[in-house]
Amino acid sequence: MRVVVLADTHIRDGSTSGLGAAAWEHVRAADVILHAGDVVGAAFLEELRSVAPVHAVLGNNDAALAGQLPETLVVDLDGVPVAMVHDSGPRAGREARMQRRFPDARVVVFGHSHVPWNRPGLGGQLLLNPGSPTQRRAQPHRTLGLLEIGPGGVQAEIAVVD
Repeated sequence: MRVVVLADTHIRDGSTSGLGAAAWEHVRAADVILHAGDVVGAAFLEELRSVAPVHAVLGNNDAALAGQLPETLVVDLDGVPVAMVHDSGPRAGREARMQRRFPDARVVVFGHSHVPWNRPGLGGQLLLNPGSPTQRRAQPHRTLGLLEIGPGGVQAEIAVVD
């Protein structure tokens, strides 16, 4: 199963800017799309849903989506429990905090910082922040996350989509 992981897209309804061609190439190849918050506009979520099933959580800039998206979510992807939250808190103590919050999750996806993060957590968890495909901020590139889930387990990478 090919999973595209997005966060911090900040695409407003009616906006003429959006994902670039490289990001759309990954999205169109996805079996499932995860969005870890700060979608901002409902139209972009619908655009993603026209490509593949979407699971998304509420970000701090998602006022228009309040009541439509949960703050946290755990989904089963081919037998792998994947937890989602927008803000994982400060870097210090993140691994222990995510293990306590989502003890049964194999993967924890988060966003908020726009800083790509693909590292092991505690208890066999994988912690993945895809960065942002639209607003790199202080990062050198615009990025998204890719998860491959299959019989061999879970593999994750950060893809540059400048």
